[in-house]
Amino acid sequence: MNIKSRLTLLFTLLVGSIMALFCLSIYFFYDQYREKQFYSFLNERGQTVAQIVEASNGISKADIEKIEKENKTILLDEEITIYDGSDSVIFLSGKEGFQLTKATLAEARGGKEIHTKYKKREVIIIRHILQDHRKPWVVAVIADDFLGMNQLNRLREILVIGWLLSLVLVGVAGWQFSNDAIKPVSDIIDQVNNISAGNLHEKVTVGREKDELALLAETFNQMLARLEIAFVAQKNFVSHASHELRTPLALIMSEAELGLMKERTTAEYQDALKGIWAEAREMNELVSRLLELARTEENAFKVTFSKIRVDEVLWQAKASIQQKHPGYQVHIHYDKVPEDEEQLKRYGDESLLRTAFMNLMDNACKYSDNTTCNVFLEIKNNLITIYFRDMGIGIPRDELPYIFDTFYRSATTISKAGYGIGLALTKRIINMQGATIEVESALGSGTTFILKFPPF
Repeated sequence: MNIKSRLTLLFTLLVGSIMALFCLSIYFFYDQYREKQFYSFLNERGQTVAQIVEASNGISKADIEKIEKENKTILLDEEITIYDGSDSVIFLSGKEGFQLTKATLAEARGGKEIHTKYKKREVIIIRHILQDHRKPWVVAVIADDFLGMNQLNRLREILVIGWLLSLVLVGVAGWQFSNDAIKPVSDIIDQVNNISAGNLHEKVTVGREKDELALLAETFNQMLARLEIAFVAQKNFVSHASHELRTPLALIMSEAELGLMKERTTAEYQDALKGIWAEAREMNELVSRLLELARTEENAFKVTFSKIRVDEVLWQAKASIQQKHPGYQVHIHYDKVPEDEEQLKRYGDESLLRTAFMNLMDNACKYSDNTTCNVFLEIKNNLITIYFRDMGIGIPRDELPYIFDTFYRSATTISKAGYGIGLALTKRIINMQGATIEVESALGSGTTFILKFPPF
């Protein structure tokens, strides 16, 4: 069952139930009113007949009917039984007497008006106080409320027919209501179905302004914006990666092709193989960088952090970078060791963080004339701040916003070997650790990368 049908059904059931309760309430209260009115009428009838019997001692049923006819009293299909003070029947207007128990007679003489049923007819038992102050009589009146029951049955028919007709109208109104409620959703579905990878810039619109469906459309638009950014990034990544890989592959193929064109000496083959090996090494380095970049994307969702000491990771990164590049000089300036070693600990991934530190150290040494990187570690107000400083060529101010983009390379560093992946990888790793990275640089004055690790 679709939402439209379910909304219609629920709306119809809800309104139909409310209307049914309303009709039942009308029927119930009218029945209570009819019964009360009829008992009041029976009370008057019983008292009237008892007064006539009291005033005319020994009067018969025929005489009472004659008196009532002369007074234009409406006769009902009723039976009236009167008990005197000694609980004997002194008057009986029906074919069979209505026998009362001693307890009932005593209760009625005590002043209680008793209402009951006898053979589906209404019964009222009351007392009649005599004028000569003798022991009160007990009057039992039995009658059928033909007129009231007919009116009640007619009311029931009207209410049932009216409820059924109203139920049909409510169903139609509910269908129109559900159409109006679901229409914006249908519009959103149609618009989303028309959006594909080629037109992610399209936006979902809703005619209404500030309801939940408008918020849903806004959420869709935000998701589409994120998807568009991801698609563009992926497209650029593939394009740049293909471009970077094409160059070493082309060189490898050209070296191999030249070597196969004719017979060559052993030394010439060795030179060709050395060239192929150098290009393969460069390509392997690029692929490793790309894999590290992909790993950060995957670990953003899967990595489990543990508590690590930031200063120890710094020393490990220094040892690794100097082992890889013996000519590089990395100096870690760290004078004030806190008494509480917990201030040096943060939650993170040690391997990824070491890779980020190594990238920053490698860049600082590579782009400095003296191949030196100075690292300053500070702890203040439980905030760990690390500065990676070089005295290199610097970065132009207008290029600073782009240096963390994948495959971006500054015009001042284009002559140096590299792929434009290191800083993009570093930024992702640092952000994964819950830290931030900033850069300060000026042409000819060197560059400083600033890492800030907040408390847990």
